[in-house]
Amino acid sequence: MTQENLHVDTLVVGGGIAGMQSALDLADQGFRVALVEKEASIGGKMIALSKVFPTLDCCSCITTPKMSAVAHHENIDLLTYCEIGAIHENGGGFVADVTKKPRYVNEADCTGCRQCEYACPIDLPNAFDMDLGAMRAIRVPFSTAVPQKAVLDIENCILCGKCEQTCPVNCIDFTQQPEQFQIEADAIVLATGFGLTPTDAKKEYGAGQLLNVVDALTVERLLAPTGPYGHVLRPSDGKEPDSIAYVQCAGSRDTTLGVEYCSRVCCMYAIKQAMLLSGALPLADITIYYMDIRTFGKGYEQFYQNARAMGIEFVKGKVARITEDDDKNPVVRVELIDEGSQIVERAHDMIVLSVGMVPGYNPQAIYGVPIDASDGFIEIPSPNIAPTVTNHEGIFATGTAVSPMDIVDSIVMAGAAAAETAAYLQSRNGHSYKLPISGSMEMEVAHV
Repeated sequence: MTQENLHVDTLVVGGGIAGMQSALDLADQGFRVALVEKEASIGGKMIALSKVFPTLDCCSCITTPKMSAVAHHENIDLLTYCEIGAIHENGGGFVADVTKKPRYVNEADCTGCRQCEYACPIDLPNAFDMDLGAMRAIRVPFSTAVPQKAVLDIENCILCGKCEQTCPVNCIDFTQQPEQFQIEADAIVLATGFGLTPTDAKKEYGAGQLLNVVDALTVERLLAPTGPYGHVLRPSDGKEPDSIAYVQCAGSRDTTLGVEYCSRVCCMYAIKQAMLLSGALPLADITIYYMDIRTFGKGYEQFYQNARAMGIEFVKGKVARITEDDDKNPVVRVELIDEGSQIVERAHDMIVLSVGMVPGYNPQAIYGVPIDASDGFIEIPSPNIAPTVTNHEGIFATGTAVSPMDIVDSIVMAGAAAAETAAYLQSRNGHSYKLPISGSMEMEVAHV
């Protein structure tokens, strides 16, 4: 089915938790919203997590209902597997040139039965499981994906035709091509999310070559009920680890990586994972090497104290390097600050690098929105007055597209972006709208 051009009130770019919340808040107010997501499913990074801190509620239990609400809302046009190539201004509004990537499956006919996936003979590393598990060349992206539609990796397909023969509704189409269409919108909300500092960025920490040195998102998948193994096993040999260590600030507050800021969530997700690991592996020793513990939110300090009471070892020290012994066990060389700067080496079965947040996307070229020179996130002229208003009229930003933040703050900011966008849209119908420019300056924008 060919995608038709759309005219909406707001274009939301990004289908993570912030983008979904902004879209829902606007749609609930009666505005027409187009939500564009480049991946085959919405959910963002949050749907891949195990639990949230400090309540330890199930991430999937929180995210999946929102994904379903977005997909079924009468005022939201959900456009997955689409990318925006250009934005043109049009009489105070915007026109987005969008490319719909081919799934090689007719979405309108696909029922998500997965018969094609079961029939496919090609196994590939599963990117959703951080390449630890396997997936088929054609598959529904993950168990709770929205929409529940298959997508075919044509680059790794051998064109054996087994999926086509098996499909009960004949929805496989190997001839699909990218489709071009346009979205006209009066406002844009950028919710383009974040990336992670790479595990191979620091040669001192093994430069990504040590199999049992992993990042925190890998551990999230190991802990998740839908994870690749159904249990916590170290990558090199499938052994159940008896000793696990976390290295804090492995991708933040580091001038050598160009990431001088604190990513805010690393201390808390390390403590959360340590608590979950102590439950999954009751006999394992868990250590967190840190320089500073930053527990800034409501209930976060108590969460930290609970972890200490559970027996998780917190060691104030600077990890100089990570090597490995003959059994592939990672060995940390660490300066123990509270013990007279004594330098020791300790072996563990697995080490987790608490990597930081970096911008997931640079919107400057396409959207004309400048980025902050200090950190690369979207620049907000008046963060204390209007934390979602960019300096481009009609374009708003939210979530980790603006700065590192946790899930709670992302949802709150998404609501703020929806409120500012709604006020702006109403101003186009004759109501006044004040656009904050700097700390004490405001510009009255009135559309009559």
